[in-house]
Amino acid sequence: MYYTLLITFLISVQAINCTNSKGKTQAPDNQTAESPAVLPGAHQTEQYLPMFDGKKVGLVVNHTSTIGSVHLADTLIASGIEVTKIFAPEHGFRGTASAGKKLEDGLDPKTGLPVISLYGATRKPTLEHLSDLDIVVFDIQDVGVRFYTYISTMSLVMEACAQEKVPVMILDRPNPNGHYVDGPIREEAYKSFVGMHPVPVVYGMTIGEYATMVNHEGWLQDQLQCDLTIIKCKNYTHQSKYDLPIKPSPNLPNLRSILLYPSLCFFEGTVLSIGRGTETQFQVIGHPDLPESNYSFTPRDQEGAVNPKLEGKLCHGESLTHLGEDELFERRAVDLQYLIKYYQLFPNKDNFFLPSLWIDKLAGTTKLREAIIAGQTAEQIRINWQEDLKDFKLLRSKYLLYPE
Repeated sequence: MYYTLLITFLISVQAINCTNSKGKTQAPDNQTAESPAVLPGAHQTEQYLPMFDGKKVGLVVNHTSTIGSVHLADTLIASGIEVTKIFAPEHGFRGTASAGKKLEDGLDPKTGLPVISLYGATRKPTLEHLSDLDIVVFDIQDVGVRFYTYISTMSLVMEACAQEKVPVMILDRPNPNGHYVDGPIREEAYKSFVGMHPVPVVYGMTIGEYATMVNHEGWLQDQLQCDLTIIKCKNYTHQSKYDLPIKPSPNLPNLRSILLYPSLCFFEGTVLSIGRGTETQFQVIGHPDLPESNYSFTPRDQEGAVNPKLEGKLCHGESLTHLGEDELFERRAVDLQYLIKYYQLFPNKDNFFLPSLWIDKLAGTTKLREAIIAGQTAEQIRINWQEDLKDFKLLRSKYLLYPE
């Protein structure tokens, strides 16, 4: 009975969401006259709700885990599913914490459910966390880039559940960078939370496809495999241009920033700012010591960017906000021109890369930094990773759930 009530509820919610101010229905943002709307796995309630009947459910979710405008947790609870606890990744359950900020356990004020941080004292669920669960559901929007930490959280959740024999279900979501594969493969010496597996910077897979690869390639500890179920998206292909309805994290505010992210995130390993503490995060580049230009910005402390790099300092550089989303989508490559350009412009090259060599963790290798210092062009650098990419693409092809 409650399944019928839930479906009726969801249909009414979607009808409200697709109604404009004049009361006329309109298509979702990602739907055109030529193609139906792409629907994430969470929307396929008829496939997974019956599987939760009589089970205690744990959720790995954040603010992007929605069906229309309704959070997955609220939908499940309203339908009578016994949701026991919530696991929260980097940026927290509500998605407002700054990058890298350690998060504490707590309670969700709306549902009263315990919220266990997987970006604080622990990054992997413990036996105690899982002992009273029958299934763990992962539903978080990814952006398809190796150093975006949600895929690392997913891998550690899968590993813990495999160890404790708790099934995992992934409600798949489209990948806005799923239309190409590029960048250096992470080397074993640079395994970290921003590079857990030997994949390129842009791996061209949905989070469900990626999980399937991790599971079957023996990349979990002791080559364990978890009991894994993927609820697929509808109407998605790897050439779908998907504009996320909710920003996936505080510093990726729009599709332009998401498409630039694979190229600009390397600047996190330098002294330059890419706009944290502004309204144009991952869409600007600058530093006080760069030559004055016709564009400047000043990072300020704000939600999602507490004490940002170069806070309060006037940064000279450039804005990329003029770049169109279609143009960026069609590049289909990690663009090294920005990093090379600003290394060459920076007056004190010995201080361009951070002393921690965080750039090597992000790249998954020392070779990118070394090539830039040696004065190689983008084309020369890209040649270095082509053979590895061929091998990865063959591996990737075994796990694709959607047409290329």
